[in-house]
Amino acid sequence: MKKEVPVEKLEFGVFISELDRPWTETPFMYQGFILSNENQLEALKKYCKTVFIDLDKGPDLPDRSQLQTGDVSSPASKRAAVPLGPSVLTTIKNKVTYREQSTVDEELPVARTAQRKTEVVLKVIMSNVEAGKALDAPRVQEAVSSMTDSVVRNPDAMMLLAKLKEKGGHTLDRAFGVSIYMLTFGRFLQLPRDQLDLLGMVGLLQDVGMTAVPEEVVTKKGPLSKVEMMVCRSHVDHTVSIIKETPGLPAELADIAALHHERYDGSGYQRGLKGEQIGLFGSIAGLVDCFDAMTHARTYAETYSPSNALNQLYNSRNVLFDGPLVEQFVQCIGIFPVGALVELNSGETGIVIAQNMVRRLLPRVMVVLDAKGNLLKPQVILDLSKDPKAAPGVPYRIKRTLEQGSVPIDPSEFFL
Repeated sequence: MKKEVPVEKLEFGVFISELDRPWTETPFMYQGFILSNENQLEALKKYCKTVFIDLDKGPDLPDRSQLQTGDVSSPASKRAAVPLGPSVLTTIKNKVTYREQSTVDEELPVARTAQRKTEVVLKVIMSNVEAGKALDAPRVQEAVSSMTDSVVRNPDAMMLLAKLKEKGGHTLDRAFGVSIYMLTFGRFLQLPRDQLDLLGMVGLLQDVGMTAVPEEVVTKKGPLSKVEMMVCRSHVDHTVSIIKETPGLPAELADIAALHHERYDGSGYQRGLKGEQIGLFGSIAGLVDCFDAMTHARTYAETYSPSNALNQLYNSRNVLFDGPLVEQFVQCIGIFPVGALVELNSGETGIVIAQNMVRRLLPRVMVVLDAKGNLLKPQVILDLSKDPKAAPGVPYRIKRTLEQGSVPIDPSEFFL
């Protein structure tokens, strides 16, 4: 249930779900958030008079008329989670500055070649694992290296393909996307090239042990029983065994892959590690894996748009994931991620094809449907940072993101 309240009556802990003006006219990076600090409150006071709070996602405002004189407590409000210690980001010692070496249009053909190479390797991985054989380490490293090369030149092309790629079987169907997100995030954090390659391999292989989990458990629509949950969680141990039995892979790869279901507050598995114990790469692996899972169709849980998934992660900072790391990931992916379907203020529908790192609310968009929902041929490319006009004196702006499947188009058909 949503409730409209004046900004001056807001208290920390409430969930801000809607504003009295478009989100794109404010500095907020995400559409919906828990009010947790003075900077957010001051921004709301500057840009809005009233907002809507969501009582299903946060507390209601306390009834001050029922409080005794001098009682200034707010028992219904939430407090932001307290960090367990220094962020894993403080462990980054050496940073590399990466610059775009190609446009997304120039990089797309090269990225497609790298994608196809990786898909072949994934099929070989599946075949080898099912036959009880070791992985082909040189081919894995070659595939990841070609993906890293592309991401280093321009991450948007690979991100676009990862988002729009048609998914295959359930066992390794997300491996390509997870690997690309990890490479892109590592680049954003300015990690050295050899560490990017390592992250790419972790993303590609961290769920390889799912091949040992029975099909009926993986595809079950209802809640898993305690036994089924244990069987599903065993994929981590299977992954570690497979990687350790493969000669030629980095020595630390198996230990990092074992961490992608650990959680900041110790609620994860297999070891129940907390905070800094998970480490930088393990924290990145868990965060990216969770984001990718939330944004793809699942038999057991709701599918989120990228923006809503980022909001869920933001709300879990310092609980499930390292807070500063989550904030950096939100900055990396952006409120309008590459590959996202968006509705423009003209009523037209588009696909985000490239980020604008300086003006994050103004990416490049391919317009694919007109205001009446008709397919445009040819499609129109808009660079919103250059203020193209939707009408005289009215620049194009993104009105909102759309859930996948909410419009009758398959975005992949425009790029794959």
